[in-house]
Amino acid sequence: MNVVPLSPVDLSLAALLVVLLALMSRSLKLGIAATLLIAASRATVQLLLLGLVLRTLFDGLHPAWMILMSIIMLGVAGYEVLARQQHRFRGTWGFGMGTLSMFVSSFSIALIALTTMIQVEPWYTPQYLIPLLGMLLGNTMNGIAISLDRLTHGVATQYREIEAQLALGHRWHHAITTLRRDSLRSGLIPIINAMTTAGIVSLPGMMTGQILGGSPPMEAAKYQILILFLIAAGSGFGSVTAVWLASRRLFDDRERLRLDRIGINP
Repeated sequence: MNVVPLSPVDLSLAALLVVLLALMSRSLKLGIAATLLIAASRATVQLLLLGLVLRTLFDGLHPAWMILMSIIMLGVAGYEVLARQQHRFRGTWGFGMGTLSMFVSSFSIALIALTTMIQVEPWYTPQYLIPLLGMLLGNTMNGIAISLDRLTHGVATQYREIEAQLALGHRWHHAITTLRRDSLRSGLIPIINAMTTAGIVSLPGMMTGQILGGSPPMEAAKYQILILFLIAAGSGFGSVTAVWLASRRLFDDRERLRLDRIGINP
């Protein structure tokens, strides 16, 4: 495979575009200039460190290192699911909920794909495990985060309606049914849009990378289809798990709405 190497100058030119965007956002008073630059800096450091780690992993294949790397990725993803929620769950319960949802949505799907579809030997081959798990975690994390944010925001703005239904004798799951459905629908919109426009509006990242790496276009297309389907399944299963756990957490054993668990004191 012939890959054109990128020099520091090439990356600096790309970074200059981000700096120009930050300057424009500052002139428009969007309030995100610093956040944008910090995010770009984090991405640069994190990806360069990841490159060094992966080079080490590729040189010495050992399942223990794969497991450690996967656990770190899972923990960070579980934290990021709730880190930017407007009304986040308090305590370690929120982190555990995000981590469990990411495990259901990404780890299980990745393991199924590696052992039954791709059938790579051994299944923990880093060239397959790490990129596949990373794509699943990154994309399903967005879907789960959107679902949870929609759910908690809906509860924060409609808690009087929910409490009215509880007062009329409805069970907790009935009182929050509409919000749960709306939350799940919102979480699945990104992957639905991605599948709808793939190959027409956008050329997905994995397919682009494989083509740049020299893979046959048809083989790259088949891998991209596989990835999109896996992300769709992971986003769906993960969002359902997260929304159900979050919904149940919002009510106590006596089925009273507990807004204090998401930092709201009406």
